[in-house]
Parts: sequence; C-alpha cells; structure tokens
Amino acid sequence: MPAELFGDNHKFLPRGHWLTPGEIKRVASVFLHLGVKKLRLTGGEPLLRRDIVEIVAGLAELHGAEDLAITTNGSRLAEHAADLKKAGLKRITVSLDSIDAQVFKEMNGGRGELEVVLSGIEAARAQGFPIKLNTVVERGKNDHTVLDLVERFRGTGIIVRFIEYMDVGTVNGWEPKQVVPSKELLARLRERWPLSPLDSNYRGEVAKRYAFDDGQGEIGFISSVSEPFCGDCHRARLSADGTVYTCLFASTGTELRTPLRAGASDADLVGLLQNVWRNRHDRYSEIRGRLLEHKPEGVEKPDRVEMYRMGG
Repeated sequence: MPAELFGDNHKFLPRGHWLTPGEIKRVASVFLHLGVKKLRLTGGEPLLRRDIVEIVAGLAELHGAEDLAITTNGSRLAEHAADLKKAGLKRITVSLDSIDAQVFKEMNGGRGELEVVLSGIEAARAQGFPIKLNTVVERGKNDHTVLDLVERFRGTGIIVRFIEYMDVGTVNGWEPKQVVPSKELLARLRERWPLSPLDSNYRGEVAKRYAFDDGQGEIGFISSVSEPFCGDCHRARLSADGTVYTCLFASTGTELRTPLRAGASDADLVGLLQNVWRNRHDRYSEIRGRLLEHKPEGVEKPDRVEMYRMGG
C-alpha cells in the first residue's frame, strides 16, 4: 500500500467491520459445501492479524478442505511458522521479487529487509512446510535478477513461480511495456538450464510448470497478461470485511457481513453464493488484450478494488 496514499493519518477499516475468525470459518464451510476444496489466506499481509493462528486452526477443523495454504510477504513468518504448523496449515507461499537486497527494497517501497524474509523461509522449511515463491517480474526493475533468484533456490525443494506484472487495482502505474512475457523469461532461463514442460496437476491450474532436466526441481509461470486463463478460473475471494469477489480485477463484490450478522441461515448463504457464481461474467484479462490491440500505449483503468483489499 503506497505510503503517499495511506500514511499515518489514513482511516483504515474499523476492527468491528472485520469478519471474526468464527465468521470466516462459517463462510468457508458454506463454500466447502458448494464444492470448494482449497482454502488460502492472503492479503494484504495475513500475518499482521493477531488472530491469524486462531483463523488457521478454525479452518483446519473443517471437513472437505483438501488444502489450507497462506500467502505472505515473509516479514513475520519466522515468528509464526511453528504455531501455524501446529494449527494445521499445510502449505506456504512467500512473495519475493528479488534476492538482490537493493532491488528488493525498491520493489517494496523501502520497507522490510530481505534477510528477514529469507529467515522466515528457512523457519518454514524447518517446520516441514512445502514452499513456493511468487515473483512478480517487472521489466527494468527486477528482471535482471531472475537468474540469481532461481540459482539460489534451485535444488532446495522450493518452487519459484514467475508472475507477469498485472494492472491490478488503480495505483500501481501499470504500462504494457513493463510486462516481461513468460515466453521471453522462459527463453532466458533455458539459455542457462535445460527445462521440460510438466503436465498440469488439475484443470484450472494457473501456473504452467517446467522441470529442470537435471532433476533439481521445477519452476512455474503465471501468464495472465500474455495468456489469459479466465475461461478456466474457478476462484472466489472473501475480503476481510466480508465481501465476495469473483475476479482479481473486480470493481464490485457481494457483501456477506450484513446477512451473517442479521441471522442468515446456511441455506440462505448457499443460495446467495450460488446466485453470485451463476451470474458471474468477469473476463477482464481477456478484455485487456483486446483493449491493448486498439490502444497500444495503455489501458484506461476503470475503478477497481485494490489488491490489498481482496488478496492475490
């Protein structure tokens, strides 16, 4: 969240407007009843919530969830890794855009230290967590550090996934020229290491996976700008204030906090969510491509919910 927009005097969402751990658990149980099988806690930064371990423990108790994961910037991972493991968390994804300390700091607005994140990753490894790293690649900022990042984690069991820089929200100043297409990045990596494609683990998997031919693990590419996958998208996002969004690029969502606190039954919530899902028509990543064909200098941004509010 840019400090110039969200400084010391910014009025953040009052705590009473947040869903409680019990409310989060209840909504998740309704989604599981409707066929969801994977739960992920993201943000913003989920480890900033003081009740994060309670939230994880509640979700871990639910039947039907085949996976329970968290996406974090890693800044508080070292202090929470053991408790998260004990609470029932299964996997961790760490957002890490570079292992060059200076580039790392430039990418995150001058806040946080690389060594703290690396220590968090090691703490998670020590607890036995499967770990993935999400690296957003931006031309001219961190694309020159990609090979070093792969070299650092190759052979460790940690999977690095490269994400094309997207025009999420309205404040990141996105331009098409900043995107490094996955095919270009793959070609760079193949100049150094032979790589072979892997089959998808399931339909709708967002990452295209490649294995190192020498057996030293795998990497992945999430290419929502150059190769949109809207047609196979099966994700829903629940914000901290209880709003359900069906797209990362949504401008509006469906508010659940009011019916939850007004005594809605599970059947009421099931009906509401079924209606939301059946009427979804979001395909922004596909639309973006068509807009760029006619406006090569960029895309006019409609009002959109910022990514920190709904998660990645």
